[in-house]
Amino acid sequence: MQTASRTPEQKQAALTTARILLEIKAVNFRPEEPYILTSGWASPVYVDCRKVISFPRARAKISELATEAILRDVGYESVDAVAGGETAGIPYAAWISDRLKLPMLYVRKKPKGFGRNAQIEGDFQPGARVVLVEDLASDGASKVNFINALRDAGAECANSFVVFFYGVFPGALKHLNEMGVHLGYLCNWWDVLEVAEQENLFDRRTIEEVRNFLHDPVQWSKLHGGRAE
Repeated sequence: MQTASRTPEQKQAALTTARILLEIKAVNFRPEEPYILTSGWASPVYVDCRKVISFPRARAKISELATEAILRDVGYESVDAVAGGETAGIPYAAWISDRLKLPMLYVRKKPKGFGRNAQIEGDFQPGARVVLVEDLASDGASKVNFINALRDAGAECANSFVVFFYGVFPGALKHLNEMGVHLGYLCNWWDVLEVAEQENLFDRRTIEEVRNFLHDPVQWSKLHGGRAE
């Protein structure tokens, strides 16, 4: 599933983000020992966007690009707050909300079980238009709980944004589409592969195996001990 056509600005943002993730070694290519993702798919590639928090210049640039993307995709006066999903989304929500000059919220995976028993931390008004921010998405399923929590608390949530979207698994956006939620993102595996090839960061055999995975992730997963459908 190749990426749909993008503007030159979007493409440049994607390649810049991919280059940053490769530079800080947040990206791993390991076809000989596949990763089994939370969703059950076997993958020769893995990205850890949590590493970005330790690199001030990298996180500043990614936050800048993410903010520009949200303004472009959602609008300048169409967002009332930015929410981060526990836990990886929290720092991104902090950085992006600061750049947008908007309130920040964060969403727990489940109510904390005491006190106000809140699942949403922060302050917002009923009907507030909230963008859910997280580090990455493979199939979008993990976003459903957070979006439902925001909506149950009285917020409107029609947009989610991630730094990295796997962009290969079939039906990846099915859950979010059914909820009427648009997923925006900066880059995906095709972008990472492009930069990795340009800069000769991995050997040819590894690159080709990753390319095989990207062209047919279901078959690759099936052959390597992961989900088959």
